[in-house]
Amino acid sequence: MRYSAEAIDLQLFAEDRTEKATPRRREEARKKGQVVRSIEFNSAVILLCTFFFLKTCGSWLGAQMGIFGSQIFGSFLLQDFEPNTVNHLMLFTAAAFFQVCLPVMVIAAVAGLASNMFQVGFVLTVEPLAPKLERINPISGFKRIFSKRALVELVKSIAKVIMVTYLVYSTIRANAGVFPNLMDMSISDAVAEIGALSSNIVLRIGLLLLLLAGLDYVFQYWEHEKSLRMTKKEIKDEYRQYEGDPLLKGKMKQRQRQISFSRMMQQVPEADVVITNPTHYAVALRYSPQDSVAPVVVAKGVDSLALRIIEIAREQGVVIFEEPPLAQVLYKTVEVNQMIPAELYEAVASVLAFVYKLKPNYARRVGVN
Repeated sequence: MRYSAEAIDLQLFAEDRTEKATPRRREEARKKGQVVRSIEFNSAVILLCTFFFLKTCGSWLGAQMGIFGSQIFGSFLLQDFEPNTVNHLMLFTAAAFFQVCLPVMVIAAVAGLASNMFQVGFVLTVEPLAPKLERINPISGFKRIFSKRALVELVKSIAKVIMVTYLVYSTIRANAGVFPNLMDMSISDAVAEIGALSSNIVLRIGLLLLLLAGLDYVFQYWEHEKSLRMTKKEIKDEYRQYEGDPLLKGKMKQRQRQISFSRMMQQVPEADVVITNPTHYAVALRYSPQDSVAPVVVAKGVDSLALRIIEIAREQGVVIFEEPPLAQVLYKTVEVNQMIPAELYEAVASVLAFVYKLKPNYARRVGVN
């Protein structure tokens, strides 16, 4: 079978992922853990939050470490090396470690969690942890290693190392005059001077990583949107899957119309009167004070459906009243199983009065003497 060049071009175009992702596609991707997230942003936030915590509480942490050092070198070293002493030393060291390190670890964990929540919100999924054979496939592994994404990540990492290294170098070089003066300072002043310089370096690194994180987030967003793009065929398939096949929906609507038609025709024998046009319109009315305060349209139709309503009415002995204007107004303004509007009460009442004269049993049913 031969295909024309135009047909081949159309087929290839149809398979291109040129369409934006649908809301349902985005929702499914989110459930699988495929969201826009920059790891660089997490690193920057954790570094900055930890830095500010240490800068704020550094004196307290230093005091705790001083107490720990004095206890170690001034108390434990003077005691005999016995199992009891070793146990006491281990417990004291563990307590001091948690007292100093636990707040820093908590701050880092909270900062990492908050940065993730800020980027993607709350997403709970085990899909990325599910075992997949392609992860242990050597060929797939090589493809991932030498893929375009891996190359981009490598370039990003090299660029980040170069910029951070240059930032540290330039900061130290700008403050090179401080180091000779350290020899003339006391230990506490020298530590304070080095701490200030280190804080300056860490702060600059954090701000640089935050800037890189913004650029990385833009790139991750672009790549994420590109990965979610769909073909025209995928959009049509999704519509058919979730909205229903148009052919099947048409059959269902036809079936619903048939059921509605059958139910409506079953109500014609219960009507008090059928008002006609005489043949183009037919509206069947029923009045039951126990059920409604006004007459109700139980069936209506035009042309062939009107003829069918008239035929059933004749078979069941329902009064047929010819009143073209009233029949048209009722058909166009009142739906099936709805009461007639107040402005038609007088016109319909005159018709029902005529019916009650012909059918006294109707009059007794509604309580008319």
